[in-house]
Amino acid sequence: MVDDWARLHFLENEGMAFGAKLDDLPLVGQFINPEWAKPMLTGFRIVAVILIIVFIKKLVVRKEKNGLIMSMALILAGAVGNIIDSIFYGKIFSESDPFVRNVAEFMPEGGGYAGLFYGKVVDMFYFPMIDTIWPSWLPLIGGKSFQFFQPVFNVADSAISVGIFLILVFHRGYFLKK
Repeated sequence: MVDDWARLHFLENEGMAFGAKLDDLPLVGQFINPEWAKPMLTGFRIVAVILIIVFIKKLVVRKEKNGLIMSMALILAGAVGNIIDSIFYGKIFSESDPFVRNVAEFMPEGGGYAGLFYGKVVDMFYFPMIDTIWPSWLPLIGGKSFQFFQPVFNVADSAISVGIFLILVFHRGYFLKK
């Protein structure tokens, strides 16, 4: 049954991959005001998108392989998708609360739950393909639960991951020769 290994799971992610927040990062987080962490992360994403656009333009001008250009375009599209969520989601949706099964409302009367640049990124794909308990005879981990592929992610995250995978598998030589 599909429900056993693939689920739609609504999750609002406040940070980066796996829910990490900029102000939680070791060495960096202690210097960042938590109030400014979210806009700083969005600002970093915007700068990264600008650099990716410049890089793609250079690839096109140099007539590099279409596969490399498309891989970079996937990364760009995913980054833009996450930026759109983080900039606008909090402005146009009400806050949801999974504990009381309150789903976010689009364009609520009183406005959204946060200002521009303070929105969460919505993740929805969850693939707990293996959900089991380690055999008790295994040292240290015996009897503990194990779930393969716990991250919840979205279409933008998938585009970024596929773009990076394609570059690593098919185009890593481009970056190694430079």
